[in-house]
Amino acid sequence: MPDAAGAMTARLAAPLDEAGMIRAAQSGDQAAFEGLVRAYDKNVLRIAMNLLRSPEDARDIYQEAFLRVHKNLHSFRFDCSFHTWLYRIVTNICLDHLRKRKVRKEEQGTVQTAEGTVDRMERAEHESPYSDPERQTSSRQLASRIEGALAALSARERMVFELRHYQGLRLKNIGEVLGTSEEAAKNCLFRATQKLRGMLGDFV
Repeated sequence: MPDAAGAMTARLAAPLDEAGMIRAAQSGDQAAFEGLVRAYDKNVLRIAMNLLRSPEDARDIYQEAFLRVHKNLHSFRFDCSFHTWLYRIVTNICLDHLRKRKVRKEEQGTVQTAEGTVDRMERAEHESPYSDPERQTSSRQLASRIEGALAALSARERMVFELRHYQGLRLKNIGEVLGTSEEAAKNCLFRATQKLRGMLGDFV
């Protein structure tokens, strides 16, 4: 029969559930915080990458998000799920970044794509349905059009669309992440979907 010390050692060795990890991290347990990072790092990076379409920017968002989590974890009170709280931090950083990027693009007359910064006029000519019939039917052309259509959405519309269709969040959760209601998130998703259908009508 194991003694009390052995039982305590076994309990300490057992993996903590998420709530336990959060409480341990709030108490200064660095290993517990690193466990939380490992649990969510891929999702955070995926959100940032899907929204910003830039590996460098996504890494910056990733680092800033977890720095904020580390700084503010003491304020987490379990009144919502941890992933909702975390996604709220990530989306707020991404929204700020997208707004700043939009201002820069308007000033520079350029657009940001997965391949880098492209002049608007050059991109328009490149995407003409008559410029290259073979490329029009390629997956690369479709990806380019989708990227351009997503970039034309407002920052909030793009965020809602990404969280729903790429992250699989329910509208209620999206509303919580964005600090709004489920109905507002639903309306925003509807607007985004309608805009995308209008811009991609010849592809879908």
